[in-house]
This record gives sequence, C-alpha cells and structure tokens, in this order.
Amino acid sequence: MTKLVLIRHGQSAWNLENRFTGWWDADLTEKGEAEARKAGQMLAALDADFRAGFTSVQTRAIRTLWLALTEMKRVWLPIEKDWHLNERHYGGLTGLDKAETAAKHGEEQVHVWRRSYDIPPPPLEVGSTYDLTPDPRYKGIDIPNTESLKTTLERVLPYWEQRIAPELIAGKDTLIAAHGNSLRALVKHLFRVPDDQITGVEIPTGNPLLIELDTNLKPVSVRYLDESRAQPLPPLP
Repeated sequence: MTKLVLIRHGQSAWNLENRFTGWWDADLTEKGEAEARKAGQMLAALDADFRAGFTSVQTRAIRTLWLALTEMKRVWLPIEKDWHLNERHYGGLTGLDKAETAAKHGEEQVHVWRRSYDIPPPPLEVGSTYDLTPDPRYKGIDIPNTESLKTTLERVLPYWEQRIAPELIAGKDTLIAAHGNSLRALVKHLFRVPDDQITGVEIPTGNPLLIELDTNLKPVSVRYLDESRAQPLPPLP
C-alpha cells in the first residue's frame, strides 16, 4: 500500500488571533512550530519511506513541512511548492476578527460564508491592505478575489491529478503540508464526501492524517497519528 500523509500547518498567528487568514501570509506561532515538530516525530516513527513532498507557497505550510522533515531527518526530500495548494481565499473577510464579523453581519450569514460549499464571501476590494497583486510569488497568476470550498476544489483537483497522483501511482509514499480547506478538498475527492457533508469535516492543525491507498488510489485505511487530537473521519469509499 502507498502511504499519503496530509498535514494541516501548525497554529498560525492569525489562528491564534481568531482572524480570517486565507491567502494572507501569517506565520507559525511557537505552538504551531511545536505542532510541526511533533508531527515530524510521529512521522519518523511511522513505517514509511517518503519520497515526495508537496506544499503551498504560504509560509505557515512551508515551515510546517520543513520542521517536520527536520525531525524526520529527511530535509533532502524533493519538495514542490505550488499556489494551487494555498488556503481558500476569504475575500473581503481577510484580516477580520471572526467574532466581530459575526456581531456585525450576524452568526447565520458568517456561517454561510464559512461553511457553505459553494457560496463565497464578499470579494476583496482592489487596492485593499490584503491585495496580493504586488507579491512576487503570484506574478503572472490570476489571483482570486474570493473563493468557496467548491472553487478551491476546482483548482486543487487538477493539480492533484497532474502532479501528485502520478507520484503515488509510482508507489512513492508522499507528504502534503497545506491548509484546512485545500486539504478538505482532497479529502472530499478521495473519500467521495457529499457536498452537504464536507463542510463538517474538520482537520486539526499539525496532526498528520495517514491514508493508505491501493493501486487505484482508493483509500483502504485512514487515521490521525495523534489520536488525542483526532477529529471524526469520513467513511472509506
């Protein structure tokens, strides 16, 4: 069986501050760094031979992978960074305090923006503090101004099929360090989770999700390595 491990980045500064982060480049907190190192220690103890790694172009995911690989003594692992694995873009909610946003717009409306499958938040205004157009890592990229989970899946899935799946088909144990929503999109695809159920799937920070795949990339087993911080998992397809 080929092993695929999904790791949501460790706690970020804006996770701690309860702010909508999305594509904004918040770094890890000390707790987030510790979560990443612990993830690496658990992965080092796993009976696996990781040969490929993927992450987004966002600092919190990249550093999570670096710290984990350091603990695994696998800093030599070939890593591909790509914006298709970025977090969902939260549009005009970017940078806002979640509790204050709920007080302003109502809990129900914020719940729709956060948890509906196909309804995105309001778009980010051009020239906003959080406008990433000047960021060199996105040169030549059509940066979205908002995304739903559905549109996040629509950019993640082709990247999975073109870049990640071939490594797994070749029998390479693979690591992906990314974000709550880009990983949720992969979970939806792999486990065939219905649209109305995927938004209820939570992926904890810094807790490796181990998925064993058959030759057709169908999951045959799944578990979190840190059972004390595990969240409910979708059934095997």
